[in-house]
Parts: sequence; C-alpha cells; structure tokens
Amino acid sequence: MVAGPLATTVGPLALQNPVLAASGTFGYGDAFGSFFPLDILGGFVTKTLFAAPRDGNPAPRIVETSAGMLNSIGLANVGWGAFVRDKAPAVNAARGSARLIVNIAGNAPEEYQALAAAVEADRAAAGCDAIEVNVSCPNVREGGTHIGCDLTAFRAVVRGVRAETTLPVFVKLSPNVADVVPFAACAADEGADGVSLINTLYGMRIDTRTGRPVLGTGSGGLSGPAILPVGIHWVYRVRAALPDLPILAIGGIVTWRDALEYLMAGAQAIQVGTAAFVNPHAAPEILAGLARYCATRGTTIAALSGAAHRSAPGAGQPAEPPVWTG
Repeated sequence: MVAGPLATTVGPLALQNPVLAASGTFGYGDAFGSFFPLDILGGFVTKTLFAAPRDGNPAPRIVETSAGMLNSIGLANVGWGAFVRDKAPAVNAARGSARLIVNIAGNAPEEYQALAAAVEADRAAAGCDAIEVNVSCPNVREGGTHIGCDLTAFRAVVRGVRAETTLPVFVKLSPNVADVVPFAACAADEGADGVSLINTLYGMRIDTRTGRPVLGTGSGGLSGPAILPVGIHWVYRVRAALPDLPILAIGGIVTWRDALEYLMAGAQAIQVGTAAFVNPHAAPEILAGLARYCATRGTTIAALSGAAHRSAPGAGQPAEPPVWTG
C-alpha cells in the first residue's frame, strides 16, 4: 500500500503521487531520462501501441497554435512485440515505483481484443501495471475517433479488452461528442476500472501563403492550455454523474494549479502531456507544486479529489448543461 500525503489510488491502481506522463508525449518511458529520473513520477503512459509497427501520417505532423499545438502523428509506433523486447527492459530497470501503463489501439474491436490478449500473455515480460485503451485519437483514418464516438463500437472494444485481461483497464475518452458521460457510463458498465479524459479535440490551421491546411492530413488533434477548461468541465460532469468511477485527468495541464483544478473537479490523478514539449521539467515541477500545497494546507491528494463537488451549491448533483445565449 502506497502511503503519504501525495499517495492516491485510481481504482485498483495505487500511485506514489498523482502526476503521470501522458501517452504520446513521453515516448515509451525513455524519452525524458536526461531531464529527470523516471522513478519520481506516479507513473507514465506509453505511446500508443498497435499489434504491428505503424508508420503514421505524412508530414507535416505538428503545428503550434496560440495556446497549444495540433498534431497529426497518426499513432506511429514500434508495435507491441518490439516494445516488449526492446523498450520494456530498460524502462522497468529505471522506473522504481512509478507505474507503467501501456496504451493500446487497433483499427477494429477485434484488433483491440487480440492486442489485449497479447498484453496479458506478456505482462510479466513487459512489466505493465495497467492498460489505457485509446479509442479517441482524432488523427487516424481507421478506427480512432470513429470508435470513440460510436457507443456500439465503443462498447464492443471495452468488452473485448476486459474479457482478455485481468490488468486494470482505463478507457481514454473523446471530447468530440455532444456528451462524454454516456461513454464513461458505458465503460463502467463493461468492466473498465476507470476512464482517462480528455483526449485531443479536432482542429486545423491554414497556411495563408498556399491556401492549404498546414498539417499533412488536414486536421489534427488540439492539445495544450486551450483545452484545459474543456477537460475540467468533463471531469466535473463525469464525477458528478458517476461518483464511484475513477478518473485520470488529461488536457492542458501546465502548472500545479491546473492539476489542482482537475483534482478538485473529481480526478484522482492527472497526466501531463503537451507542456513537456515546452518545458521538459513540467511534470516534476507540477509534482513539487502539489507537494507544497498539501504541506502548506495540511491536506492530502485523496482529500482534494472531488473537493469542488463538496463545496459547490447543490454539491453531489450533476452539473447543469450550459445554456448558450447570443
């Protein structure tokens, strides 16, 4: 059992602290070793892995925006077998008590299920502590957001993955839907141990010199500070509607205050992503800030989780949908 003011649990997953590195921004756990020791984190999520290697999308793949960035990487990855053989040994030797969560994807429900079975078979060699299921990437032509926005396909994926593994399963949800809550409820119904939210939003930039989209695929996924309020909104809504469902929060976290907002909105832990491209030390700095806050206030991460629901008028009731005026 992990103890201390920074310790937290996300479903069955015990973490030494609530700061994790997000999928797609931390490589396979080996990308930031020259900046800080891996073992200080609560955990990290690997780059999305398919059963077979994947080249990804044509360049350009990344473009900066005024409050973040767009990416169209297309889930390029080495494939599950190469991860287990070439990446996992070194990462496991360096991670200490930091949890290793493998992010998996496929182009159809049966591919997810087959890969989950492979992860289960190789779990000792890979050293993984949990699975994050990516059904919500907006920059791949096959699968991707289509699965994450279709409840029937979504249900089939979660059910298939759950059937093949006893590892904790977290489903990464798409914000590119009218309401995230039914997808979170579906994940819970199909046996997921929690949800990760949110993934990136659709976005595009145009090159005014050429009149063409900047990214090689046209659109991509928007991440960074621009999406922070969206992520906090959905974490709050999911926690209000499903108070017992564990939440890993992602989206626009740059400072410890951003992380604190997500915790108060209802998350048990957070993931740092795009901020690391601007500041490689973002994750340890956020962790240090949360530690100072807890020490100063005499509180714990566990006590902070969901605080906004307990202090708000009508605490414990689902947040009302926004009323748009114009």
